[in-house]
Amino acid sequence: MLSAGAECVFMGLFLYISGVGANSICALKGSSVDLHCSAQRPKSSRKWFTVRWEDNKKVQDQIFADGKRVNISEESNFTITINDLRESDKNTYCCSDVDDKRNKCQRGEIQLLVADLQVKVFPATGEKTVSLMCSSSCPLTESPVVYIWYKNTEFLYQDSSPWYQELISSEESVTYSCALKGYEHLRAPEVSVASLTSACFTVTYAKGRMCSNQQRPEDEPCSITYPREVQVHVQKTKVRGHFKLACNTSCPQTEAQTITWYKNRRLEQEPRSVLSSSPHSYSCAVEHLFSDEVCIQDQYCSRVNYVNRRICALQGSSVNISSEYSDPYYQQSKSKSWYKNRRSDMAAGEELIKSTDRIKFHGVMNSHILTIKKLNKNDSAEYIFRIRSNAGRWPAVPGVTLVVTDLRVKFSPSAEEVTEGQRVTLTCRTSCPLTDNMNYIWYLNNQPLNLTKTQSKYLVLDPVSSEHAGNYSCKVKMLQKSSLQKMLTVHRRRKWTQAAIRIVVLLLVVIPTSIFLWIRRKMTSIQSPRTETSFNLEEISPGQVYENISAQPIEEDDIL
Repeated sequence: MLSAGAECVFMGLFLYISGVGANSICALKGSSVDLHCSAQRPKSSRKWFTVRWEDNKKVQDQIFADGKRVNISEESNFTITINDLRESDKNTYCCSDVDDKRNKCQRGEIQLLVADLQVKVFPATGEKTVSLMCSSSCPLTESPVVYIWYKNTEFLYQDSSPWYQELISSEESVTYSCALKGYEHLRAPEVSVASLTSACFTVTYAKGRMCSNQQRPEDEPCSITYPREVQVHVQKTKVRGHFKLACNTSCPQTEAQTITWYKNRRLEQEPRSVLSSSPHSYSCAVEHLFSDEVCIQDQYCSRVNYVNRRICALQGSSVNISSEYSDPYYQQSKSKSWYKNRRSDMAAGEELIKSTDRIKFHGVMNSHILTIKKLNKNDSAEYIFRIRSNAGRWPAVPGVTLVVTDLRVKFSPSAEEVTEGQRVTLTCRTSCPLTDNMNYIWYLNNQPLNLTKTQSKYLVLDPVSSEHAGNYSCKVKMLQKSSLQKMLTVHRRRKWTQAAIRIVVLLLVVIPTSIFLWIRRKMTSIQSPRTETSFNLEEISPGQVYENISAQPIEEDDIL
């Protein structure tokens, strides 16, 4: 069965298969990368090569700079820069001296991986919700990485966690995308989620290349229906001691789905028949959703599974990371250990976890539990359980991804100053999606709000008034630590606004009426004979000046 609703992180398995290590560089498709030369000879004799295998021998092909996409700088320690990275640039590179025939490219090889950014959709614990992850096919070397999320092409927020902060329900008209800060022009193709049921969900991708099993043009959308559960079913065959394996899913399989098989965590063809005494473990996957590992009989086989592949936990809380394993009877176990792997620091490698006052281990039958108390952000990492036996240490497997988040208050609209009468939504925000059954407590000026219904992560003020102004914080029930306070300022509406409107309306009536009466009066005065007006003026003060004036139209105001 798919652990915790298939919330498995594919990245760990990819790293194991491809062998990503300290001499590897993972860069985003479409970006630029610098590879530094490790050769010790004079610069003039240095050359760059790609390395490939041919007939079980290494073959080196020299790289030539074109001055555009590929540049080699002698001034910068013979660094090679590759711009606009493509899938074809994925290769092993080395810098060596042309006349060094014996040690040519034997040391300092660099494996370059080209990451394709994608929004991956995983079933969540709720029956009709899913979670989103901004995923790259390998952990990017550049750090720290900041993820930017978009909703309907509009900027939403940025955070250090690759997981989208909310659980998503069926919203076919809503699209989601992500990018990395500094590479906003290299966004992942948009996705939308629809037809969410207890068994399946459908994801529509804006780019056809996201559906590997469908022959679609690059810019045409495509859809895949994913199962919520994937499991390997072991069934007997007619031949004694032989078993057949089937990859069962919670919804009908379609041609759009790509099913892959793994033996001992390595890519394998679909197994046709397996002996009951087989020492191998098997698993299958539908796209990026993996089943648990199974053995035909646990007594012959080594396997490790986890109850939850992804855990989102709050700072200050405690968490149990549980593993289930089988231990072959013929291999004597020497130790059972947990390891911590911080993907943000690939060079640091894995760190053995030791028991402390805060960290404890518990073993019951074929289960082993790691408990971490008083979580802090440095606990965010991948946790891997391993068994060391007389046959050696078990190979690395994808572990449990733990994300530790704090609480933050977010306003919508985002402005911290609003006006009375608006609708304001407050969100108790996290860096990863918590389960839906969390109970929240809201505080205003350090005093708990007495709300009539069960408090959720949302607090709606509609309409907001001056009484709602103050410092808001939130916390999850049963935990002492609350979020930092955030101030909401509410401006009063001016009371004279309505009176001012009445005055303006009155003036709009009075002024046109006055103008009309004034014009009417004027027209009445003009109707008197002009000769009479001229005669009267001459009688008051005869002269040339008034004669000139009398020849022009006369207004009543000029006479008065």
